[in-house]
Amino acid sequence: MPAPTPPAATGTPSAPSPASRLDVAGDLLALLRDSTTEPRPDIQLEALTLAVAADLPVLLWGEPGIGKTAALTQLAAALDLPLTTVIASVHEPSDFSGLPVVGDDPAEQGVPMAPPDWAVRLVRAGRGLLFLDELSTAPPAVQAALLRLVLERRIGSLRLPPGVRIVAAANPRSSAADGWELSPPLANRFVHLQWTHDHDVVVRGLGGTWPRATLPRLDPARLTEAVDFARRAVCGLLAARPTLVHRLPSAETRRGGPWPSPRSWDMTLSLIAFATAAGSSRDVLSLLVRGTVGDGPGLELLASVDRMDLPDPEAVLADPAGAELPERGDLRQAVLDGVVAAVRGRPEKARWDAAWAVLVRALETGAPDLVVVPATTLAALRREEWDVPESIERLAGVVSLSRRADHAAARSTVGAKAGR
Repeated sequence: MPAPTPPAATGTPSAPSPASRLDVAGDLLALLRDSTTEPRPDIQLEALTLAVAADLPVLLWGEPGIGKTAALTQLAAALDLPLTTVIASVHEPSDFSGLPVVGDDPAEQGVPMAPPDWAVRLVRAGRGLLFLDELSTAPPAVQAALLRLVLERRIGSLRLPPGVRIVAAANPRSSAADGWELSPPLANRFVHLQWTHDHDVVVRGLGGTWPRATLPRLDPARLTEAVDFARRAVCGLLAARPTLVHRLPSAETRRGGPWPSPRSWDMTLSLIAFATAAGSSRDVLSLLVRGTVGDGPGLELLASVDRMDLPDPEAVLADPAGAELPERGDLRQAVLDGVVAAVRGRPEKARWDAAWAVLVRALETGAPDLVVVPATTLAALRREEWDVPESIERLAGVVSLSRRADHAAARSTVGAKAGR
């Protein structure tokens, strides 16, 4: 006799367990976190990677939620460096200066300063990215303990290996939780970068694609040239402006930012050399220089660097037809003024004629108004026995038009005052 068929199951299937629901939630979270990177011009990111390559401590300043921590996490992943995050404000000074450990015979062996576990892990790894977060919320005692770590890479009796890079982040005091001003000695040890958000980068990143952080490609053939250029730039400026060698700001708030000192000028020299060897843009160099010695000295240095690239006025006078004049108006004006000054210093008929040829070339290849003042000055240098070159006729209209415009502007100003 056949066995009876078991009755069919009835009722609704059992509900999924809470654990399986969390598994599904985890799958969704994984999809949300899944993103990729792409090469994309980003001067902030390029400045950061250049300073990291130069082995200089970097401090990112930005409002909360701007993406400082995310940028550091992505940088560590792109450079294949283990990331160690230390929240400075929740640590005691001894966590950075080292905890005293009494041995068997302190009188004979002394009392060593034991480092924290995260420092030991960095030494064992031999490389890594040390991220000091929330630096502006660290009290003065902790900031003082950080001085040796940031400058000398020492924590207690332990020294971090050369493969470890240091980057910090801070919020402005106005938006920091119980924030403090950064002490001048600690601030002067960092390259300060203002971290802001780019609308297009954020939108594309939320769509799943973020900019890729890569170390700069240094040209091996330009290393010696880059060092020479950086030394000439910094030493040339400081020789002409000795008061810029060390200038501690008088305002307390500015002391917590970049300001010029022999230490920060040394960092600036390194950054110029790295930027030159990497072929970085002027915008990137501007961020780095102003973030190391401050806006005023940094802009003076950038102007000095621009003048270093200008052609020699004597070379321009020797070959007016082949002279390469800068495209930027301020630099072109500086070249023309230099040519006229060279003729004034050694007035000769051939040099005077060559200067006119340079002005004609500038008129043909750039803004006409740039030649007005040099042409007027050069005309005043003419001696009676010098014949007027034909090229002056091509400039006469520009000078005359400029003078008529000046007279019209002057008459308008007088008329406006009279009508009041």
